[in-house]
Amino acid sequence: MLKSLFSGVSGLQSHQIAMDVESNNIANVNTVGFKYSRANFSDLLAQTQAIATAPQGQLGGKNPVQVGLGATVSSMTRIFSQGSVQNSDKNTDVAIQGDGFYIVSPDGGNTYKYTRAGDFKFDAKGNFVDNNGFVTQGWLRDPVSGKVDSTAPITNINIPPGLTTPASASQEVVLKANLNSGPIVESMSPAYEVKSGASNVQPAALDANGNPIVSGNVGVMFNDSGEAFSLQEGQGVWASFKSSEVTMGAVAANDPLDITFTVDAELGIVGNAVNVTALAGATPAETATNYVAAINAQSYKTGVTASVDALNVITLTNTNASDSASHNINITAVASGSGMAVASDVTAYRYLYNKTSAAGAPGSDKTFTSMADLRKWLEDEARSLGTNPANNGISVSVNKQGKFEIQNPNNTVDDYDMNLKITAYTNKGATVVTENTRFTRAMEALNSVLPMASGGKAFSQSFNAATHSSSIDVFDSLGSKHTLRMEFRKTELDQSTGSKWSMLVTVPPPATIDTTAPYDEKKGSVRFNNDGSLSTYDPPNISFSGNNGSASDQQINLSFGTANAFNGMTSFDSRSATSGISQDGYTGGDLVGIRIDQSGTLVGSFSNGRSFGLAQIAMAKFTNNEGLSTEGGNIFIQTANSGDPIIGTAATAGRGFIQAAALEASNVDLSRALTQLIIIQRGFQANGKTITTSDQLLQTLIGLKQ
Repeated sequence: MLKSLFSGVSGLQSHQIAMDVESNNIANVNTVGFKYSRANFSDLLAQTQAIATAPQGQLGGKNPVQVGLGATVSSMTRIFSQGSVQNSDKNTDVAIQGDGFYIVSPDGGNTYKYTRAGDFKFDAKGNFVDNNGFVTQGWLRDPVSGKVDSTAPITNINIPPGLTTPASASQEVVLKANLNSGPIVESMSPAYEVKSGASNVQPAALDANGNPIVSGNVGVMFNDSGEAFSLQEGQGVWASFKSSEVTMGAVAANDPLDITFTVDAELGIVGNAVNVTALAGATPAETATNYVAAINAQSYKTGVTASVDALNVITLTNTNASDSASHNINITAVASGSGMAVASDVTAYRYLYNKTSAAGAPGSDKTFTSMADLRKWLEDEARSLGTNPANNGISVSVNKQGKFEIQNPNNTVDDYDMNLKITAYTNKGATVVTENTRFTRAMEALNSVLPMASGGKAFSQSFNAATHSSSIDVFDSLGSKHTLRMEFRKTELDQSTGSKWSMLVTVPPPATIDTTAPYDEKKGSVRFNNDGSLSTYDPPNISFSGNNGSASDQQINLSFGTANAFNGMTSFDSRSATSGISQDGYTGGDLVGIRIDQSGTLVGSFSNGRSFGLAQIAMAKFTNNEGLSTEGGNIFIQTANSGDPIIGTAATAGRGFIQAAALEASNVDLSRALTQLIIIQRGFQANGKTITTSDQLLQTLIGLKQ
């Protein structure tokens, strides 16, 4: 009978403990990071009244006869399920999504405690603390490397109030851009200005090593509409500055004409000769008329026209006035007895593209590559037509608008009336050369009459180069800004290898980037492969000096991409544009705000626009979370059965990630807790009934004596 009383008492005690546990759960329903517990019941030892026996013969086996002695609470289990994450308005609040604990210390890192409650804040000294005043543990930014090393030992997270960041000099400029390789461009600028009277045929600019930059390469230039000339081998124009005239001897009567004009091969005439024959007339005048008619009948081939004066003297003229009859003409033979003598050339002048520039006598064919070449040949030819070229004041230049400018300013015996004629060059011979219409139209604008001493000027259309520019502010060691500008100009084109662009890097004075004048600019180039990928570029870096008290010879790397790749500068048939440009320098700044990312990094924002990690929150993971012991204040401590903490960063090795401006709520489920209260209450009442019933039985037993 007493056993039932003791069993009832043990049941009451066990349910009382369960009631205490569940009451604590409900009490902490709004405690940040709280994990609820449950009481685990087990029965006590049983009193054995008869042991179990095995079957014997015809008799079956018997089970043991045991009477239980009650119940007890054998263990408490803390449930570490995820609590709901609630957003907050405090940027230093953090919640863990997943497994893991924050590490805090009350004594500067000598001992560690663990918590799921992420309601942290900064104290007056900049310590990152919880509500108990314990300092959160983690890693700090290395002032030398500027990185947060999460492999180092953890320490107190402390961000001093009024933190500032010193200026950092720029060390790299990264540029991602496309330079238009197509036949039509929108971004362009006039060809470089080239003055009159240049003694040598050479480009207008040199690179950093003193080598010519063919910046005026006509073959890769564009007209005013942005259309590429795309000059091919041999294409060009005929140019003449005055009509070529030859006065022959007086014509005699009754002599037949037999004259041979030798023509350049371009016309495709077999033997390059045009024979002109005419019968004699009855009189010298009639004979001369026959000669003129015969010569003019071949003008469509030779471009030479004939006229006769009152004295029967014939004059031959070539005005270079048409595309179909514009070529070099030589009178190579005149039959004796015609009254006409062998004359000098009746010449027009040719300029060919994409050949090595070489000196040539006036009147001979010339080749050109650059604007400077073409300018010199035109000027030399124009001046050579006077009686004394040294005194001739005719000038040919390229002005700031990229136009050829021809002027006839003098009034000396050496001058002449200039009759400018530009026509297309074509070749119908063995090597066919077609007209380059756009180049011809641009040069034909020069066609005009400039009387001597008039000071009159003739202008071609503009010659433009495809260009693009990008600029960015870089910083010196004092944090002062300087604008670094990079200008690109298309200079060369090779069908097999790709294109080349010149590069001009400039900074505003007094800053310098070169050791030779002009000191505030540096020339270079960028070359592309024929698939548009980057081939190479130069210079790879610049030596910058602000000349304002900052450190001199500041090395700034120019990063334009990887060779043979498309991760930087490219040259496709699409609009020139800068898709990305950046640099790594900055001026000094004050800390204006802190945010926390998913890795637990405290990112500081400074008044200079820079942001970087100042510290990182450490997280611990245990083999057995249920083995941790609670100390109150949302704090857990390590025990012998929890295992050692495995410390690392959030979102790695099974640790959860951190959500900023949020808190993890208690994982207590009120509906479950209240239901559990009812179950505990019923259990407690039932155990109480066991005791009262046993008491009544005892009373009956005692009453038997009475």
